Amino acid sequence: MTHDTANDGPGGEAGSRDEDSPRIYAACLAAYNNGRLHGRWIDATQDPGDIQSEIGAMLAASPVPGAEEWAIHAYEGYQGARLEEYAGIEKARALAFFIVEHGRLGAKLLEHFGGDLDEAEAAFEDYAGEHRSLADFAREITEETTEIPERLANYIDYDAIARDMELNGEVFTVELGFEAVHVFWSR
Repeated sequence: MTHDTANDGPGGEAGSRDEDSPRIYAACLAAYNNGRLHGRWIDATQDPGDIQSEIGAMLAASPVPGAEEWAIHAYEGYQGARLEEYAGIEKARALAFFIVEHGRLGAKLLEHFGGDLDEAEAAFEDYAGEHRSLADFAREITEETTEIPERLANYIDYDAIARDMELNGEVFTVELGFEAVHVFWSR
C-alpha cells in the first residue's frame, strides 16, 4: 500500500497540535481499496458541519476521482475510549466532548458500561467522589449517617462494609491509580 504524501496518514502528522484534543483520522475508502492511504486528521470537537466540510475536502482531494465514502481509521485523545470505524461524526463528536469533560475517568466509565455513552453520562449523576479506598468511603458514609459510640468505633470492619456494598450492587468503583478510587452509587 502506498502513502499519499499530500496528506498525513494515521501514523504521522505535520505541524503541532494540542495532544489532549480528541481527533479522528477520516480515511478515503476509495483510495484505501485501491492501495493508497489518503485521509486527514480532524479535530473531533468542532461543529458537525465543520467536520463534514473537512471530510468533504479530503474526499475531493482523493487520488481516486469521485470518492464519496470514508471511515475512521484512527483516533487519538480519547483517553482509551473506543471509537468504531463507522461511528460517524455525531458519535465521534459526542464522545470527544465527554472525554474532554471527564478525561480518563470518563473513558474508564465507558469501558465499565460497554461503550454506552448515555449510561456513562448518567453515572456522573450518582458520583460519590474520589477516595483513597472503598473502605474509606464506607467509613465516611457510616460516620456521616450513624452516631457510633467511641467504645465501638475500633470494632467496625470498614473493609467488610465496603466489600458488601460492592457485592450487593450498591456502588461500583473505577480505579485510576494508587489510592485513587472513584465511587459511584449504582442505579
